[in-house]
Amino acid sequence: MTRLVVCAVPGVEARALAGHGAEGPRVVRTGAGPAEARAAARELPDHDALAVVGYGDALDDRLRPGDLFVATEVRGPSGTVPCPTAEPLAGLLERTAGGAAVHRGPLVTLDRAATGAERSRLAADGALVADMESAAPAEAADGRPFAAVSVIAGPPRRQPVDPAAMQAVGPALRAWAAAAGPRRLLLAGPRSFCAGVERAIEIVERALDLHGPPVYVRKQIVHNTHVVDELSARGAVFVDELDEVPPGAVTVFSAHGVAPAVRDEAGRLGLRVVDATCPLVAKVHAEARRFAASGHLVALIGHAGHEEVEGTLGEAPSSTVLVQTPADARALPADRPVAYLTQTTLAADEAGEVAAAITGRFPDAVGPHTDDICYATTNRQRAVAAVARDSDLVLVVGSANSSNSLRLVEVAEAHGTPAVLVDGPADIPLERLADARAIGLTAGASAPPSVLDAVVDALRGFGPVDAEERTVTVETTEFTLPKEVRTQ
Repeated sequence: MTRLVVCAVPGVEARALAGHGAEGPRVVRTGAGPAEARAAARELPDHDALAVVGYGDALDDRLRPGDLFVATEVRGPSGTVPCPTAEPLAGLLERTAGGAAVHRGPLVTLDRAATGAERSRLAADGALVADMESAAPAEAADGRPFAAVSVIAGPPRRQPVDPAAMQAVGPALRAWAAAAGPRRLLLAGPRSFCAGVERAIEIVERALDLHGPPVYVRKQIVHNTHVVDELSARGAVFVDELDEVPPGAVTVFSAHGVAPAVRDEAGRLGLRVVDATCPLVAKVHAEARRFAASGHLVALIGHAGHEEVEGTLGEAPSSTVLVQTPADARALPADRPVAYLTQTTLAADEAGEVAAAITGRFPDAVGPHTDDICYATTNRQRAVAAVARDSDLVLVVGSANSSNSLRLVEVAEAHGTPAVLVDGPADIPLERLADARAIGLTAGASAPPSVLDAVVDALRGFGPVDAEERTVTVETTEFTLPKEVRTQ
């Protein structure tokens, strides 16, 4: 069992944390102020993980009394101590603290309460919270897992904190500490961005460089919250439909493709369109048109509501039927020849089962000349299967609306290994790490490498990590950019 020591200022914090019985952490009452905190830090009992819990003064007006705060670093007289596990801890508190606002950012330890110009200076340097106790325990951690959690106190600084604000902190710290320890990290390769995603993002970036903001994007350019947020910060405006776009504006179609009706609407509005449709999705669109023109009923294997599916269905709506399950395949009409196509981001086994049901009922059914499921989807599924068999838990980095990321979770689970989709470090399931000494890690084709790196950094904060690459293939595919954003 991980030996957790929690340093707490006297009073409500220590009582609330110590109220978890024999299984609770060892609580050390540090006393209020820097001198008392330094003295307590010199006499700490043996520990594997160390936390300091108290109250803090907000340096940013967005933080309100009663809010929780998790330090991403502690700035003190002797330097700065990083807290790489802050995001997973903050994420757990967001899920368990009964709706309390949870903030994270730099904490600065002072030898007195900050007032006036000093508060403004500290805030300008990026600090969100100030206290007088956290620096000494942070230094005493000496590289072991460390966390600093504060409840924002109202003025004056020593106003007592509502005990309810502390009730979620103790259990969260226990789960955080239980995650500490050495582990293996099995990195699936390939992972993260594929060529189509890189192309789509570059298209928006180049459109912004060429035309300046705003550049409008119909739907999410790719299904990832971090990508959308970063492009939004640069001036991209994401809209659901084209009637939200001013006439004549530069407009990018997402990587998932659009139906012909959308292209027609863009023409009527006089929009300057840049098409970021993935070339592999465009291939499926062309196949749908070809099969429909030859008199086939086109069975599109895919998931209802996905933007790629909606675009493909729109190519020949009177000749195309969405088929999601083998039962759907068995219900297809038999009044004309049947052809089938596949959404590019499906799991191969799932698509194969439905395709087998189609060909079982229609032995003469024809499929695409080459596999519709894109190379990147297939490669990432093979790679996650390769790490799942040796892992206690698989983490898949990706957003909840990313089809290819969700399929990676399903593939890992199909190999008998629990898997969790995480949009970033805050989603790391601390309560499941205690028994996970070998973690498989991958990322969907729309997830940025930087987010996966942040997840790795957070896992390293819990203890030594032995990282091993498991690469099933090396991808070399590249796609050209549309002429509208080429610079030469």
